[in-house]
Amino acid sequence: MTSFVVEADGGSRGNPGPAGYGAVVKDASDGQVLAEIAEAIGTQTNNVAEYRGLIAGLRSLLAIAGDGAIVEVRMDSKLVIEQMAGRWKIKNEGLRPLASEAAGLARRLRVTWRWIPREKNKDADRLANEAMDAAAKGRPWRLAGASPAAPAPASAPASASAGPAAGSAPAGVPAAGFRETASRETGPALAAPATVQDSLLDLIGEEETVAPAPYGPANGTDPETTAATGSGVGTGWRPPTTVATSLLLLRHGETPFSAERRFSGVGDPELTSAGIAQAEAAAARLSRPPYGIQVVVSSPLKRARATAEIVAAMLGLEVEVEEGLREVDFGDWEGHTFTEIQRRWPDELAAWLADPSAAPPGGESFEAAARRVQETGDRLVERYEGRTVLAVSHVTPIKMLLRFALEAPPSALYRMHLDLAALSLIEYYADGPAVVKAFNDTSHLR
Repeated sequence: MTSFVVEADGGSRGNPGPAGYGAVVKDASDGQVLAEIAEAIGTQTNNVAEYRGLIAGLRSLLAIAGDGAIVEVRMDSKLVIEQMAGRWKIKNEGLRPLASEAAGLARRLRVTWRWIPREKNKDADRLANEAMDAAAKGRPWRLAGASPAAPAPASAPASASAGPAAGSAPAGVPAAGFRETASRETGPALAAPATVQDSLLDLIGEEETVAPAPYGPANGTDPETTAATGSGVGTGWRPPTTVATSLLLLRHGETPFSAERRFSGVGDPELTSAGIAQAEAAAARLSRPPYGIQVVVSSPLKRARATAEIVAAMLGLEVEVEEGLREVDFGDWEGHTFTEIQRRWPDELAAWLADPSAAPPGGESFEAAARRVQETGDRLVERYEGRTVLAVSHVTPIKMLLRFALEAPPSALYRMHLDLAALSLIEYYADGPAVVKAFNDTSHLR
């Protein structure tokens, strides 16, 4: 599995005094620099600057690798390393909010904390000193020159008809491999709210999600709906006028590719033992009230079909295969990690990140996939009007269906995180809008 190194540093000239921080994200296998981040932060203490550097480094790693990445964090601040490792108490009240923010980011990763001497932290130290020099002169600081890695792509068009800007970064959001800078004047550069890897591709593992009490389709016993309308039918605010067509969306369970954070499109990896257990947990939940599932449809790919068959067997139903629910075809990138693709196909990756009509070599564009998924969703709602349907699919099709239901722009996909074996629910009304009633519910996995 790909692993990373984050080196961070910060300091001030006077403590407190003109302050800045620097951080570097590297590939642990060969030391390649994937991102450099720095900021002049005005007048602060050494410790505040050090924590700010740590936070910036962790945010950049999450933007590159997503949740669950393996990382060794290296700093020459004994205080920060020992406090983050839990061996030293945080006595300074002013540092506690920063430590809490850093700890929250670290919980999304698999972190090893390591103190190193200053001479081995020269990259982050150099960036921090350049930022401090700028702070001392009272001006914003920016890195000079371009990164050897691929530049940040431009954001894709926000037209709803253009399909989701899958993989492209929204305005102001750097892509993996960027050289990121920020200044006191412009504010810190934004980390992607959901990265290419974990927001649009089938790469991520299970993540804890706080879920509400069990919900059901519109003709079930959802507490909010019942309280608001006096019946089990409706959106919660408006009275029921028709019986909804309820589309429960279930992402398949874990595969070897998702466990190793590899691009997984139309290749056919099977479920791992953990993935089978996730499917069984979903089946146990969906076989109980208030779901009342009447139809099970599935992507043709093995990981989705196996998940669907486990659920259907417990429901006493057959699985109907729906070709339009398959994942995007990543062509030559299938089975590779993001870092591998960035090295072998830098130009093709940059084009794909910038334009939803661009396809991976030998693969399918997100624009084409969006048309396919929308047609499939329309067909399912028409075919099974007034019924409760379970659709077992993948990250991209599920997020696209949710985006279409919300009439949201393509950039909305970057605001969604979808776990393995997670449930979402859309209700479609013949005389009203579609309503998203649940998203990324994994309470059956705990």
